[in-house]
Amino acid sequence: MRYLLLLFIVMPIVEIGVLINVGSWLGLWPTLAIVILTAVLGTWMLRQQSAATMMQAQDRLRAGELPAQQIFEGVLLLIGGVLLLTPGFVTDGIGFACLMPWSRRWLAATIAERSKGGSMFINVNGSTINPGATPGPSVSPGAAPRQRPSNQTGDVIEGDYREVD
Repeated sequence: MRYLLLLFIVMPIVEIGVLINVGSWLGLWPTLAIVILTAVLGTWMLRQQSAATMMQAQDRLRAGELPAQQIFEGVLLLIGGVLLLTPGFVTDGIGFACLMPWSRRWLAATIAERSKGGSMFINVNGSTINPGATPGPSVSPGAAPRQRPSNQTGDVIEGDYREVD
């Protein structure tokens, strides 16, 4: 939490300093044009990359796999889009890193790797899945597989939850 507070204090100061330096070097109008151009380009890239990531997630779901990588990438796309709409060159650089497919995949894999030892688990129909762990669900003790009622058609996703303290 204190890092977030520090980020909200330091980042605007850094952005103002960079904008002043770039503005004194290029001038006011070229600097403003670059800031607006990065926002427009970022919006276009966000649309393209979001659609591609969504299609990959749907493919994984159709294959019966958890799209954990695509979920992490979707969060990074959201962060990148917000950063690109924020005026400034430092936030634009970080935002473009979140939107570029190769760097976004690396960031998502790094986040997933760091969450391996954590307590990020998804319980689906009696099977516990850790998105950062190696594939292969572990069945909860005493969990019996559920059968689809005979009157239902189509795909049905059922789930139970329990609060863990």
